[in-house]
Amino acid sequence: MRILILTLIIFYQCAKDNDSQDCIDKSKISNTFCIEIYDPVCGCNNITYSNDCYANANGITYYTKGECKVN
Repeated sequence: MRILILTLIIFYQCAKDNDSQDCIDKSKISNTFCIEIYDPVCGCNNITYSNDCYANANGITYYTKGECKVN
């Protein structure tokens, strides 16, 4: 039983790490100048960005419209 629990914990952590790696593409991080219009997006890393330009400049691979919800 202990082995099963340990295996599940390890699997969960590995899956969690892969999700965060897919969330940010370091090759797309740039010093792009973005307009200062507040049209928030929630990045896949659960951080709210002022607009999609800022999310893209930070290498975020996917996001949703609106602010991130606080858990």
